[in-house]
Amino acid sequence: MTEAADAEISPREAEVLGLVGDHLSNAEIAARLCISIRTVESHVSSLLRKLEVPDRRALARRAPVRGGAAPDRPAAVLPAPLTSFIGRARERSELAALLKEHRQVTAVGPGGVGKTRLALAVAADAAGAYPDGVWFADLVPVTDPGMIAAAVAGALGLGEQPGRDLAESVAAALADRDALVVLDNCEHVLDGVAPFLERLLATCPRLTVLATSRARLMVPFERVYPVPPLSLDAGGDSDAVALFMERAAAVGRPLDAALRGQIAAVCARLDGMALAIELAAARCPTLGLDGITAALSHPLRMLTGGSRADERHRSVRAALDWSHALLDPADRALLRRVSVFAAPFTVAAAAEVAGVEDGLAADGLARLAEQSLLVVAAAPDGTEYRALETIRQYAAERLAEAGEPDEVRSRHLRWCLARAAGLEVARPDWRARFDQVADDLRAALAWAAEQPERRADAFGLARRLAELAFTRNLTGESQRRFEQAAALAAGPAESAAMLRQAAAVAGCRASGDDMYRLRLAAASAARDAGDLAGAAVDLATAATMAFRYWATFVRVPSRDEALALITDAQKAATGDRTTQAGGDPGALAAVALAEAAVVADAFGAVQGPADNVAVPETIARAERAVELAARTGDPLAESAALDALTCAHIWAGDTFAAAARSRRRVTLLSSLPPSPAVTHELIDALGMVTEATLGAGDMPDACRWARQLDGHPSLAEVGHRAPLMVDALAGNVEEVLAGSVRLLDAWRRAGSPARAHLGPAVAAVAMVHGLRDDHDAQRGWREILDRLDVSAERAHGYAAVFDGMLLLHRGQARDALERMAPEASEVWKWVSWIWHHWYVALRTEAVVLAGDPGARRHVTEARAAVAGNPVAEALVARAAAVLDGDRDALRATADAFDAAGCPYQSARTLLLAGGEHAGRGTAALSALGLAPKAVSLW
Repeated sequence: MTEAADAEISPREAEVLGLVGDHLSNAEIAARLCISIRTVESHVSSLLRKLEVPDRRALARRAPVRGGAAPDRPAAVLPAPLTSFIGRARERSELAALLKEHRQVTAVGPGGVGKTRLALAVAADAAGAYPDGVWFADLVPVTDPGMIAAAVAGALGLGEQPGRDLAESVAAALADRDALVVLDNCEHVLDGVAPFLERLLATCPRLTVLATSRARLMVPFERVYPVPPLSLDAGGDSDAVALFMERAAAVGRPLDAALRGQIAAVCARLDGMALAIELAAARCPTLGLDGITAALSHPLRMLTGGSRADERHRSVRAALDWSHALLDPADRALLRRVSVFAAPFTVAAAAEVAGVEDGLAADGLARLAEQSLLVVAAAPDGTEYRALETIRQYAAERLAEAGEPDEVRSRHLRWCLARAAGLEVARPDWRARFDQVADDLRAALAWAAEQPERRADAFGLARRLAELAFTRNLTGESQRRFEQAAALAAGPAESAAMLRQAAAVAGCRASGDDMYRLRLAAASAARDAGDLAGAAVDLATAATMAFRYWATFVRVPSRDEALALITDAQKAATGDRTTQAGGDPGALAAVALAEAAVVADAFGAVQGPADNVAVPETIARAERAVELAARTGDPLAESAALDALTCAHIWAGDTFAAAARSRRRVTLLSSLPPSPAVTHELIDALGMVTEATLGAGDMPDACRWARQLDGHPSLAEVGHRAPLMVDALAGNVEEVLAGSVRLLDAWRRAGSPARAHLGPAVAAVAMVHGLRDDHDAQRGWREILDRLDVSAERAHGYAAVFDGMLLLHRGQARDALERMAPEASEVWKWVSWIWHHWYVALRTEAVVLAGDPGARRHVTEARAAVAGNPVAEALVARAAAVLDGDRDALRATADAFDAAGCPYQSARTLLLAGGEHAGRGTAALSALGLAPKAVSLW
């Protein structure tokens, strides 16, 4: 980092930089600093420019560390141990050497041998060898093998990407990284870890994984390293003795060196097991070495539980049995009862679940912590406790022996239900509060789902967890929990309701196949419940989805398949007039929308005809769908029908009608309480209204909708293409640069997929860099565009508009005309959406500036084509003024552009006007962050 860059970075930017270095997402940084996500994006964009780095990953490497130095590599993201690491020089060296030679190493050993501490020490030592970072994921809280990817994604700071599950997001994020990931405590989820790691290592050729487990993982590339007990061969100077003395000193006073021989004997009795030694050392201040020796010499205590444990576990179990035997009955009960917690817990939580008073719980937890049976940590809400995994498992065994599991887990379930119900998403700290209890909610649900008598509670918790996970943007988990709730429901009607929710979440994830599958499953459940109207809606909606969201499918349903669904829906909706479904308004509206989507191809799906020539029929069917949906009083149904009508107006070339219908959709949806279905529909509606109003030249409204879309919580990390297009065409350069950072980061984290729908946004960013004369950045974004889209839509539609605008800015009118050579009518299909008026107006300007002999005819035709669009009208008026040599009329268009909310075109007009206006135009372009070009016509 240069001194100049240091001087330019503001205090707030320095805070953001530090948090980027901590690998926090934009949403997490915003929450931490109490600022908006857009403000964070602006700071990140500014930092990228000031520090002259290409992306967020490189920016994280420039974050300051303690002492103020800027590291060349990202800091290792590892938990900070509360105690010092003792000895194991040989093991550290051996394990580090294996990591250099093998892509996946598993440190294997019994509980308590010290696998985690050794892995952390080796990972910290090796951090410098991994340019893209070292990451740690603790799998102890994971009770569902399907949540392994979520745990690793959380460690990496990844959110979910639409159209991708978290396993894909993790693989994509690590695909090109030379990094080390530490997976701790894998033994209880081996069935999930193995396939996850196999997939991860196969797709991430530069990734190294260090796992800890009590059993090998049985995956390709694995090299097993058995972790031995602490060394005993050096007598009083062994690692085992050093650990005992250090831990005893930490809880009392330093031991006399003359006692090393006696300590060595104790450590030998404990077979050098690190956890057993630490537990014994914790007793030293109260028992002394003689007392410890006597206790360990007692054969009953030493071998308690020996029949349940193999040889390598006996010393740890013996130490635990011994520590447990020294507790008073109340503390034993408390220890075994808090074993049900999957995450750190407070005194109040322990008291409620253990069934004791708060004061007794506080005293008992303190005593357990003093004996090293619990770990204490400070938390924002007060002191928290947790048990090391080996101790927690031991205590869980004791809970079973005491015959208390059902009673205690029932209290834990009630505690979780209350915590879940009390999470108010309106509170600013709700996200952190959810994260604190999420693992316990999952653990309680896993237990309750297996208890037939707890089915109702399990259903309620699954549904609530699904809702909370959705709000937390854990959409993959939300979908799974809604599906789990459907399986736990008391009857098919409730099951159908949960499946519809799951389908809506799948829609938010841009997973068309899941959305389709779940709606069909909902239809089946509705039939079982005798709800033929509901089944009809589900069948028709599935058919509509196949065409409306075809781009989100892997296997796109055929037109014949969709038509068959419509037929089934019609039968259910109107077949038997004696049933509740006869003439049901919701069912009839859903069928009408499906007919507009599939039969008339209102959405222009890939399964439809190459061109929609039956535009009148399409509009008629869409209008009928809107009419029937309005009768239902369901805003979601009406919004979906209006979307079909919006697209029908696009086919008809009625830009302003399309904008009006899209505005109506947002009005319908904006006041609805949030839910997966509302979110899915609202995001689509906001995207459509942003683009539709942009196409109509209503820049103030387009910017307003773009800001609303950009600020939606579900898009906090991935963004949306529409705001970039609006800001690029308006000339809001800072907004484009800030938004492009998020777009690029999200695209790369998603695995750099070839998604053509991102093409317009990428072309917009490339154009802005071209306007700034940043040729390297422009070239980089154009390379991305080449990977995304090579279609005719790019060639003749959006890319022609952005390329033409840049060429005109540079004074290359002849090149601009060549780039937009076809008349709009010749490429109607590709400019029929938001691009039509822009294409016509910019092409007219190119014709005039290039001196084309048919310029006057073009101006006349363009005036009629863009009438009512303030920006396009001003562009054509400016071209006419140039053609007529009317400087006053030319200058007047600058005011028109200002009024229309298009500062870039206003500044360019002043530059074209020349004379005293050119200076103002140059200053205005510079203020926008653009490079002025000497293109004055006078």
